Amino acid sequence: MKLYDTLSGEKKEFAPWDGRTVRMYVCGVTPYDTTHIGHAMTYLTFDVVNRYCQYLGWRVKYVQNVTDIDDDILKRSARDGEDWDLLGDRHTRQLVQDLSALNVLWPQVFPRASEEVEMIVEMNQTLIEKGNAYESGGNVYFRVESDEDYGVLGKYSHAEMVELSRERGADPDDPLKEGPLDFILWQATQPGEPSWESPWGPGRPGWHIECSAMAMRYLGETIDIHGGGSDLIYPHHECEIAQSQHFTGKTPFTRFWMHIGMVEYQGEKMSKSLGNLVLARKVLRHHTADAIRLYLHSNHYRGAWNYKDNGPAEYEGLASLLREAMFIESGNSNALDASSYEDRFRGALDDDLNTPEAVKVLHELASDVVTCGARKHDITAAQERLRMLGGILGASGVVYGRG
Repeated sequence: MKLYDTLSGEKKEFAPWDGRTVRMYVCGVTPYDTTHIGHAMTYLTFDVVNRYCQYLGWRVKYVQNVTDIDDDILKRSARDGEDWDLLGDRHTRQLVQDLSALNVLWPQVFPRASEEVEMIVEMNQTLIEKGNAYESGGNVYFRVESDEDYGVLGKYSHAEMVELSRERGADPDDPLKEGPLDFILWQATQPGEPSWESPWGPGRPGWHIECSAMAMRYLGETIDIHGGGSDLIYPHHECEIAQSQHFTGKTPFTRFWMHIGMVEYQGEKMSKSLGNLVLARKVLRHHTADAIRLYLHSNHYRGAWNYKDNGPAEYEGLASLLREAMFIESGNSNALDASSYEDRFRGALDDDLNTPEAVKVLHELASDVVTCGARKHDITAAQERLRMLGGILGASGVVYGRG
């Protein structure tokens, strides 16, 4: 199995470092407007990673967080006049309902950032003691100049990182900072905001350190796969590498960085900020979960692609075919040998999770099962193989007889 690692810029052979358990952390939502198709593409992709790793015989410890306290959720809370925690609870429930309807295998750990403050404070203290962070005006910042490798993930120039940080919520001109790229680890409390006690006064965690704390608490100091949308490469994941490796003194923090390409809609990146969201729950009112999944998986996870309103409809036929193939009666002659389909299916997913090719193989296998079944051939073993392979792509029609 080879996966593309963003840090090295190469496809590399993947196996868990201990040979047994894949430790995977995926950056979750900020729960104030969920679940759009971009979210679905990310979490369904890692759902396939989870399922395929188990198929290969590994255990998977999968952690997906909820960023329930940060600038964006507090802005939405103030705008709508709804308590930040109740707002987060409501949208987290919606996320769980939406992804469950799309037949996701749930992570073993689903932590909330607001519940991890104790470890976040500990990390801040350690980084200050090591000289990698400093307190200023009740805030704590990471001192970027203390990390000579900062920028290794995104590979942007200093000037590009300054502009990207400005675009993505940071303030390079903050007078409390030593350098424009220094990022916040702890933020002093502001009027009307929730706060927790700390050695630097009441405040709340910075966004980046929340994920480092949760990843290391539940998966250890080195994890196998860290994933999220490609828009998180800088600054979020860049900052995670810096603070995590200086906190532990160990490298690497993550062995494989997997990033999902942006889903576009009507010519622009689908995002909350632009307001061009296609919500999964609305699509589920008109299309089966299998058709939605097959449509999304027909696009390779690393590339940007444009969502089409009629896209799921184009895969309803395949979803129906998969169900039909599982319920057609088997004959007792000329057994259909489906081993070559499994080999091709595995070959596709072994090649950096090539789900578009895997979907094609699944389609061919289902078609042959139906054809051979109609001719009274023995299709029992082929149906079992179809159930197994379809299950790796999360197609509920071949597993449960529904879509």
